[in-house]
Amino acid sequence: MGRALFIIDVQNDFTEGGALGVAGGAAVARGISALLAEHKAAYDVVFASRDWHDADNDNGGHFATSGEPDFVDTWPEHCVAGTPGAAYHDDLVTRAVDFHVRKGQGRPAYSIFEGSTAEGGTVFELLDSHGVTSIDIAGIATDYCVRASALDALEHGREVRIITDLVAGVAPDTSRAALAELTRAGADLVLANQVER
Repeated sequence: MGRALFIIDVQNDFTEGGALGVAGGAAVARGISALLAEHKAAYDVVFASRDWHDADNDNGGHFATSGEPDFVDTWPEHCVAGTPGAAYHDDLVTRAVDFHVRKGQGRPAYSIFEGSTAEGGTVFELLDSHGVTSIDIAGIATDYCVRASALDALEHGREVRIITDLVAGVAPDTSRAALAELTRAGADLVLANQVER
């Protein structure tokens, strides 16, 4: 009965000053680093995801190239593979990360489960091989990729906890709605200081 931590998209383009920066993103990066410094033993395995979009196409319509983005299905260019915007935020200490997951790569992708490691491993396979039955989730954005990742984890039978002081969302209303939806779906809401074995 292993436990994993998912760190969702703590990237420069999703933190303050980035192409799609959210308020509180840098604080989330610092908070996750503190959590891992204090409680790494609470996790058997740590995953970190990044959007990793192609530079030479619209990534399956994900980038708004022929008009204004609607900020629901189409977005400004962000997290292009290999650019500073796609890098982890400087305040996120990644040495405790066991698996780095890239998602997007030519198509829209919100959930960490839509990505893969550089070696081609899927999150499903890696969770199974490490006996993970419960997952804590932190990162950006509460109302998009955190939400999608948590729903996928629940759908595949994992126990899920959202660390609510280590997530940041695009908008307060949609973030509250996302957390309410996740609670109804079976997720628990916890604070970082409640993380323990």
